[in-house]
Amino acid sequence: MMGTTRTMGMVVAVLGVLMVVAGAVTYYLVHDELASENITVAEDADFLAGDAVDGPFSAYAEAQIIGKHAEESTGGLTYAELDREDPLRDVAMNASFLRASLFTSVVAFGVAAMAMGVGLAFLLTGVGLMAAGRPVVAADRARATV
Repeated sequence: MMGTTRTMGMVVAVLGVLMVVAGAVTYYLVHDELASENITVAEDADFLAGDAVDGPFSAYAEAQIIGKHAEESTGGLTYAELDREDPLRDVAMNASFLRASLFTSVVAFGVAAMAMGVGLAFLLTGVGLMAAGRPVVAADRARATV
């Protein structure tokens, strides 16, 4: 038992570090890919107007304004509601695809942040387990010498 707590603590801490690193790398990669598209939040957006789309909030703001512009263009009709021959159907379809892509990046940012948070919790738990295992080891050694 004396080494089990410390070993388990070490395993949990290492898993935590891996999760923090994986989350941070994912967050950076999504940021970098979005930034490379050189998208700017439209000037008439509700928030972050004129900001570069390179993070979760700017991606969300741009997705929202794309939806608003598409709704204005199509008279409030969705892709499925427009007649197959209506040229506005392409506008609705492109807006839907763009919004889905931006919302996917928002989700990716969230999952990456969650991975970092869970990783930090694992790291702290592992450190706690290793610290809790020390008195057990010391007590076992003391009993062995008696």
